[in-house]
Amino acid sequence: MNMFDKLVKINCYSNNSVLKRAAGNLLEKFYCCEINCTEIDKSVLFAHHARGCTIIASKICENVVIFQNVTIGSNMRYNKLTCEWENVGNPIICKNAVVADGAKILGPIIIGKNTVVAAGAIITKDMPANSIAYGVNQFKMKDANYDFVFNPKMINSEKIIEANNKLITRFKNK
Repeated sequence: MNMFDKLVKINCYSNNSVLKRAAGNLLEKFYCCEINCTEIDKSVLFAHHARGCTIIASKICENVVIFQNVTIGSNMRYNKLTCEWENVGNPIICKNAVVADGAKILGPIIIGKNTVVAAGAIITKDMPANSIAYGVNQFKMKDANYDFVFNPKMINSEKIIEANNKLITRFKNK
C-alpha cells in the first residue's frame, strides 16, 4: 500500500481523531486534497492520488472512481429574509459512478449508480442512474456497450504511447 492509500485509510476510517487530523493534514500538504465524508466505502478509488480534490460528501458508495481536481461539496446559501440556511447538505455519489477530471458536484444531490460525471462538468441537480452528466446540469443516457473514462481492465500504457506517437507523426506531416 502506498503512502497516499495509507493516509486515506487513516483519514477516512480511523476512530482516532488525532490520527485522522494528522492524516488529513498530510493529504493536504503532499497531495493538495481534502477528503471529509460522512460515509465513504473502502472500495472508492482516487485516481492520480486525488491531486487538487476537495471531497466533502454525505456518502460515496462502493466502486466509485474519482479523478484529479474534483470538487464535491456544498452549495448552500443564507436567506437574509428568513434568517435560515437553504440547500443544506452534501452530495451522495452512488455505486460504480466515475467522476472525471475537474468536475464539480455541489449541494444536497444524488448522482445515480453507474453514472459518469464528465470532465469539467458542473452538477447541482440529481442525475439519473446510467447516465453521462456533462456541461452544467446536462445529461444523456449511457450506451451500455461502452465504459467511459475508467474500466478495471485499463489500457496498457504502451498502447497509449503508441497512439500518442502516431498522433505526433500525423501532426508533423500536416
